[in-house]
Amino acid sequence: MKEKPELNFWQIWNMSFGFMGIQFGWGLQMANMSPIYRYLGAKPDELPILWLAAPMTGLLIQPIIGYWSDRTWTPLGRRKPYFLVGAILSTLALIAMPNCSALWMAAGLLWVLDASINVSMEPFRAFVADLLPKNQYTRGYTMQSFFIGVGAVIASALPWLMSKFLNLVNIEGQSIPQSVKYSFYIGAFAFISAVVYTVITTKEYPPDGEKLKNESAKGEIGFIQSILNGIREIWNHIFNMPAVMNKIALVQFFTWLGLFLMWFYFGDAVATFIFHAPSPDSNLYKEGAEWSGLMFSFYSLVTMLFALVLGKLADKFGKINMHTICLTAGAIGLISLSVIEHKFALIFCMLGVGIAWTSILSMPYAIFAPHLPENKIGVYMGIFNFFIVIPEIMATLFFGFIMKNFLQNNSMYAVILGGIMLLIAAVLCLRIKEN
Repeated sequence: MKEKPELNFWQIWNMSFGFMGIQFGWGLQMANMSPIYRYLGAKPDELPILWLAAPMTGLLIQPIIGYWSDRTWTPLGRRKPYFLVGAILSTLALIAMPNCSALWMAAGLLWVLDASINVSMEPFRAFVADLLPKNQYTRGYTMQSFFIGVGAVIASALPWLMSKFLNLVNIEGQSIPQSVKYSFYIGAFAFISAVVYTVITTKEYPPDGEKLKNESAKGEIGFIQSILNGIREIWNHIFNMPAVMNKIALVQFFTWLGLFLMWFYFGDAVATFIFHAPSPDSNLYKEGAEWSGLMFSFYSLVTMLFALVLGKLADKFGKINMHTICLTAGAIGLISLSVIEHKFALIFCMLGVGIAWTSILSMPYAIFAPHLPENKIGVYMGIFNFFIVIPEIMATLFFGFIMKNFLQNNSMYAVILGGIMLLIAAVLCLRIKEN
């Protein structure tokens, strides 16, 4: 196979820019869907099941899209058609979401939104391995981390900015605030614009000769048969993953289990144990929840900045060593919450989490991608997503029982346990050989 040329900084920037749009979708969803559900009448104990759309669509959609995109070639390219279709559908869902008038409408739209985002996101992971030589994989994935950080910072802050600077007020009879509504509109525009920019500015390499002929022949089978073939191949590949991918997948499992515990319980832990709120109805609880949201924006900012240097550090010290160090930093950050007494000290916690998050978004892919066969990059990227969504499903369905029966409904214990999960992931990372 002909060696792929190295790309310069701005070429890598262009091919990664669309990821910022995708993060607008995720960021708005993560920060606002629980409040939207509450605005529409959901009870607190109903929230976890309403969130199942995210892991379930990731589990089902990403491997299939990866399988199809491996076998696609159009005048627009291989991965870019999926970017574009996913972006269009996501844009429509983002516009519709804040106009929901009933809980069932919001829950249904979340399934559409998550499925659409996954259609765009999975090919972006394969894009790096498609276009860059192996020595630039780390640079490509850390650039994606940078744009994820940029998107997360802006998307998380949008409702606050809308209220602060535009003085938006709630309209009588509308359950979802105007600040949230306009944030979703801006997010929809940002999503489609960023993806279109990447589609326009980035050229894909066509497969040559016999390979193109074979791929075209594969595309002639029926839709249902294509899905069945995809499921069969995905199943086979799950049990035949490269050795490095097997090991990093286990690291990924514990990593994301720890992250979900943080996302589920950090806000409550801060409000209850740092702000000493007597109940969720108190003003102190509201202040604590708002401060925890600000801390989430801070760790996204750390992610954006640390992504600028992580690639160089990985080149110098090794990808596995850096991933181990970064996961350990995140573990220390979460565990240290147990000894923090002042809200400003939370910056230390989030500094560690931001460092870990940068590496989580890039290093695992940079570690195993060089070991993948060129014609199966998409499907393996989809399979790797299993080790993100499975721990999310487990945490969503079962951790409530653990909280009630073993952790005394103490959110601080849950966050500390999340830190321990990251520490386990760091130890498991040491089992992986660089080459």
